[in-house]
Amino acid sequence: MTDTTVDAGKGRPRTAAATLHDVAREAGVSLATASRVLNGSTRKVAESYRGRVEAAAAALGYTANLSAQATARGTSAIIALLVADIADPYFGQIASGVARGADEAGLVMTIAITERDPVREIRLVRALRGQRPRGLILAGSRSSTSSGDELQRELDALIANGGAVVAFGPGAGDVRSIGIDNLGGSRALAVALAERGYRHAIILGAEEGLRTSDDRIEGFTAGFTAAGGSVDRIYRGAFNRDEGERLMGRALADGVEPGTVVFGVNDVIAIGALTALRAAGREAGSDIALAGFDDIPTSRDVTPALTTVHVPLEEFGYQSLHAAIDDEWVPGSASLELRVQLRDSTPGL
Repeated sequence: MTDTTVDAGKGRPRTAAATLHDVAREAGVSLATASRVLNGSTRKVAESYRGRVEAAAAALGYTANLSAQATARGTSAIIALLVADIADPYFGQIASGVARGADEAGLVMTIAITERDPVREIRLVRALRGQRPRGLILAGSRSSTSSGDELQRELDALIANGGAVVAFGPGAGDVRSIGIDNLGGSRALAVALAERGYRHAIILGAEEGLRTSDDRIEGFTAGFTAAGGSVDRIYRGAFNRDEGERLMGRALADGVEPGTVVFGVNDVIAIGALTALRAAGREAGSDIALAGFDDIPTSRDVTPALTTVHVPLEEFGYQSLHAAIDDEWVPGSASLELRVQLRDSTPGL
């Protein structure tokens, strides 16, 4: 059911969008019942009524006015996710988990890309704050400079307006934190590689200040040296596959002895390094060992299969959604196990 009016001065009929009142009338229910079904209320509605309301809404082409809902409630039915690079499978898996949880909760997920730029991150948070999201999830491989006062003011303002903020890694103020044990995971990987006989390592990491990379470098170095090995060199660049290839090329130009293990601080860097090894006529595994971190699906498909640390990224994304929307969420409840996955790229000496 829609209303047809005449556009003043033009004499043409104009079809107005169906309203919630129209849906309630079509379904033969009260306005309150229609609202509970279509606007995400936590109050239960009998399935017979729910079916009638949803059928009426579909027949009339009704869609909820998210702006009006945000005005009425103080927040909208939106979950905002900030990632560094949507092309990186690490963030894609997190987004998949957030999307699954949002769908279960009747929420809409939006994604913004920070490109690991602190200024861009602040600008995006400010823009998203205007949408009054139910929650904001920061999963953008944050740098040590991205937790400054200006960003914190934006996050505090969002929280003051009724939204929740969840950060991967340390938060501040009322920001809820989802912790991935990058230190412990990389330390365990280093110890496992030392136990396979490796004594010399090279690390390919991101620029200093990127917390995820710094923690993985620190953990690997601590574990490897404690187990009797030495980290001979650390090369730093961007946090992507092309940089892995470039950094590995630099390392090869400087000289890499057979039996050395190369640790890429994420799988895409390690996979880029694998390309550089092949281009140089070196063999990954029996010549130069190679390891990564995250256990993205591609790590199992390359040859040789990549030794890595399994991070349940989709589940972390799902847990971060609940950290954003569950009033009784308990810090630490999203703690998930990381596991070392030893594969053919590190056959041992």
